[in-house]
Amino acid sequence: MLRSIAKKFKVSAEKYIPDAFIFAIILTLITYLMGIIIAGKGPFELVGFWYNGFWNFLAFSMQMAVILLTGFALATSPPVQRLIKKVASMPKGPNSAIVITVLFSAAGAWVNWGFGLVLGSIFAREIAKRVKGVDYPILVAAAYSGFIAGLPASLSITAPLLVNTPGHFLEDAVGLIPLQATIFSPVLLGTAIVTTILVAWAYRNMIPTKKEEIRVLDVSTIEESAPALEPAVGEITIANKLENSAILNYIIVAGGFSWIIYHFATNGFDLNLNFVNFFFLFLGLALHKTPKSYISAFQKGAGAAGPIILQFPFYAGIQGIMASSGLIVIISGWFVSISTGTTLPFWSYVSACIVNFFVPSAGGQWIVQGPIMVEAAKTLSVAPSAMVNSVTLGDVTTNLIQPFWALPALGIAKLGIKDIWGYCLVAMIIMFVVGSAFVLIF
Repeated sequence: MLRSIAKKFKVSAEKYIPDAFIFAIILTLITYLMGIIIAGKGPFELVGFWYNGFWNFLAFSMQMAVILLTGFALATSPPVQRLIKKVASMPKGPNSAIVITVLFSAAGAWVNWGFGLVLGSIFAREIAKRVKGVDYPILVAAAYSGFIAGLPASLSITAPLLVNTPGHFLEDAVGLIPLQATIFSPVLLGTAIVTTILVAWAYRNMIPTKKEEIRVLDVSTIEESAPALEPAVGEITIANKLENSAILNYIIVAGGFSWIIYHFATNGFDLNLNFVNFFFLFLGLALHKTPKSYISAFQKGAGAAGPIILQFPFYAGIQGIMASSGLIVIISGWFVSISTGTTLPFWSYVSACIVNFFVPSAGGQWIVQGPIMVEAAKTLSVAPSAMVNSVTLGDVTTNLIQPFWALPALGIAKLGIKDIWGYCLVAMIIMFVVGSAFVLIF
């Protein structure tokens, strides 16, 4: 049954789902019309809101690009490539291949979302090379869904790290919210574990069985992920020696890790976005051994960051319209008005699922929804951490069908959103049911 549902929506996606950039343009137009019809703002006034917000995500988009590229570089480092090949040799058939792909991707997401996103796609590719008769699109979909399933408990998830960072914009209202109340809470950790298990089961039951439905990997279209480890043959120059110098590499790595050790010694397991980026940058540099290898990894991953750089300003513009016109307040207010202290986390979750289509960024979404949800929580005597968790879950859940974050994974896999959308929709339904249960119970 699950296979037929996924197939039906996959066909629909092939007909109706455009490129993600087209989606950003359409969402901009929809938001603009909502600003006129619902918020009652003037047409040119909304253009001003759009422009004023257009560049608001520059720093944040750089942080996201760095997370993605450091994750890519880490995932393509020689030790991780060896791990991928070792684990990819374990499954002997399509069923075990799908389950292991989901679990491996979820584990990668827990470590770092950029790492998990890239790791899953590379792992799916490696599995497709080794396991005969396995459908490549469902492997990639399983990798992305496993990544999303594990994401609520990721050590790099944005909103929980943001509210645990001194000086964050809501510190006067909520103080610093410890990770024990967010990432390690039953809501986020429990949802991640249960969703991962159920998604693995669901994908096992969606595997295409008819030979004509199975698309195997065309190895000729796939470029190896691991950067070259040896310098190109040619004249030995000072530049070549410096670029391939392990000594120079480890001197700077030692400097980076001296601060990392100091941070953990003085602050404990206290994480924020900049520190997470710093940690994974120097970890990747250490695992690549030479500056040249790390440069090569970044260059290969740069293409995956392209859609972020192109589309983030448009989503920032959408956010500018929604925030300045009052649409965020209006939409979230609809949900808050029908809530009680018990149901507010659930309705916050639902509203976050919807808003995520317009602002597909956990940090950006928390910036515009956070003040509203915190005020509502204060009114209804709900813990602020519950709002962080609900908004985080909403952002993560609809990322399964909002194509923005699937782009880097699809770029690595050389597939389109149409190839995985039907499968991911089934995974999203599972995650929504599990997430709803956890926010209502806990």
